[in-house]
Amino acid sequence: MRLSTLARIAVAATLIPVLSTQQAWAWGQDGHKMINRLAAQYLPADVPAFLRSANGLDTMEYLGPEPDRWRNHAEDELNATQAADHFVDLEYIDLLSPLPRKRYDAIRAFTAAQAAHPDIPFTPEKVGMQPWQVEEVWQRLKVDFREYRHLLAAHQPTGPVETAILFDAGWLGHYVGDGSMPLHTSFQYNGWVGPNPNGYTTEHHIHSQFESVFVTANVKASDVAPLVAASKPQVFADEWTSYLDYLHHTHTLVEKVYQIDKTGGFTGTGTPEAKAFTEERLAAGAIELRDLINSAWVHSADPVEEYAGPK
Repeated sequence: MRLSTLARIAVAATLIPVLSTQQAWAWGQDGHKMINRLAAQYLPADVPAFLRSANGLDTMEYLGPEPDRWRNHAEDELNATQAADHFVDLEYIDLLSPLPRKRYDAIRAFTAAQAAHPDIPFTPEKVGMQPWQVEEVWQRLKVDFREYRHLLAAHQPTGPVETAILFDAGWLGHYVGDGSMPLHTSFQYNGWVGPNPNGYTTEHHIHSQFESVFVTANVKASDVAPLVAASKPQVFADEWTSYLDYLHHTHTLVEKVYQIDKTGGFTGTGTPEAKAFTEERLAAGAIELRDLINSAWVHSADPVEEYAGPK
């Protein structure tokens, strides 16, 4: 890790108590709906057709912003419990090696890391739990796809499990969409902190200006669809590793967001560079979601030892 990055981490750690409550709302409603619908629309043909039906597409679109509807302080306990699932500060998480795949193992690793990095508040609320949330919801989706296969083979009704699958996939889509938004992978999520030789904004406007205001005013699903359509569906051998790779690629674009913002790219109608960048990021979210859904379907056919209750 470069010294400049370590310096930013040290400064950012002192500001986390002030800034941490602002993490959320990636892409706003319009972007999340777009990502979910396009992911389902471009699923490969061997994935069950109900996901690409008119009802499936409408349901996926509706569920795109669903976890953000849980951010209302009228439901404060719910908000507090799931807020950390929307982001991950990779500058901090990457200090852990190896990175545990299970949520509670990760939390224990945070506690252990605190001693080695006393200036970083290594708690779930401060560093984020996004990749663990994605893994857990993805596994729920795979389980329900497996049940769908069983019911289909037994010539039993599949309507109820189709409802569960659509919810799982739509719910998953929100967090995968969050993961394509660079500012959801960094402590630099809403105004630059620490050394700032390039003079990036330090005001707390860049996050919503980029993901919500600019997207709603300037980007349509028809702008993003060709990028999704041009990509070849994949099946991930290891969804955890593949998703972390996706997050790390997103993270490389954090400074690009600030560079575009500095030129006024996200203001008003913006610039061609800002529009192309935003379309690519929305498409990346839809592609990753499509491939995770496809992978869950394929791996739902893998042999498993069925749970038979307590032994």
